Amino acid sequence: MQNTNQEHWDSVYAEKDEVQLSWHKDDPSVSLELAALAGVSPSSSVIDIGGGRSRFAACLSAKGFTDISVLDISPVALEKARRAFGDTGASINFLAADVTPWTPASTFDLWHDRAVFHFMVTSEDQTAYIDRMTKAIKTGGHAIIGTFALDGPEKCSGLPVVRYSPQSLSERLGGEFTRVAARQIKHETPWGSVQSFQFCLFRKVG
Repeated sequence: MQNTNQEHWDSVYAEKDEVQLSWHKDDPSVSLELAALAGVSPSSSVIDIGGGRSRFAACLSAKGFTDISVLDISPVALEKARRAFGDTGASINFLAADVTPWTPASTFDLWHDRAVFHFMVTSEDQTAYIDRMTKAIKTGGHAIIGTFALDGPEKCSGLPVVRYSPQSLSERLGGEFTRVAARQIKHETPWGSVQSFQFCLFRKVG
């Protein structure tokens, strides 16, 4: 399954420019707002899951953050990100890996995921993801997770997704995470259609 997913996403990123991706957003304002609410600072350690073509890591780097990792299943996405970031990305640690079997080598103050977890459609993949996230976040650290909302699309990039409300996402993550904040947003794709997302900020208490 891992190789199949990698091939799928390599193909997507190879064929499309950044602005042709449905999830593209020039300004990751909701993520930045929730990161500020989490209290992260330039000395904080941050990992961006599935962030190969996301602007989030670049924005943090521009704000003076120096301990940033970007994990993505697609080496093609990461290589394009390296080139796009240029000098801004010199301090970013790029990790080509599928998050579900990945073993974190360190822990982080902030875990950021804009639309990866909702691709975990089996309970096994969801559990594996949550296990990695739990191990990767420091006690007292935070996670930002964005997924399609309950009225959002049932598929993305041809793949099925699981849609969540803040309540159902909290229940799925379990008792080690407490929800701090939630945001409902309408994301406009580059071609003008509107998609419903929900973003949640969680604090690791276990």
